[in-house]
Amino acid sequence: MSFYDKVYEQVKKIPYGKVATYGQIAVLCGSPRASRAVGYALHFNPDPQNIPCYRVVNREGKLAPAFAFGGIDEQRARLCAEGVRVVDNTVDLAVYGMKGK
Repeated sequence: MSFYDKVYEQVKKIPYGKVATYGQIAVLCGSPRASRAVGYALHFNPDPQNIPCYRVVNREGKLAPAFAFGGIDEQRARLCAEGVRVVDNTVDLAVYGMKGK
C-alpha cells in the first residue's frame, strides 16, 4: 500500500463532526515527520465524495488556505454542515479534534 493510500484510509476514519491534523494522519500512517506529505496527498484525493479531506486541518486547527476542492470557503461550509464551529477559519481542536495520536 502506498503512502497516499495509507493517508486516504486514515482520513476515511475521521468521525463525522470531528477533524484531525496533518500530523495526526502522518503518525497514523507510520510516518510522524510526513505531515507536509499528507497535505500533498490530499491535494490528489482520488475520491473526494468518500475521502473527507476537508476534515484535516493544521496543528493549530486552521483551515487550509488553498483547500483543493473549492477553497477555504468550501472547507468551512462542509465542516459547519457537520456541526463543527469555525471561528476566524480556525477549529477548536480541544472540542472538535479527533481523539488519539
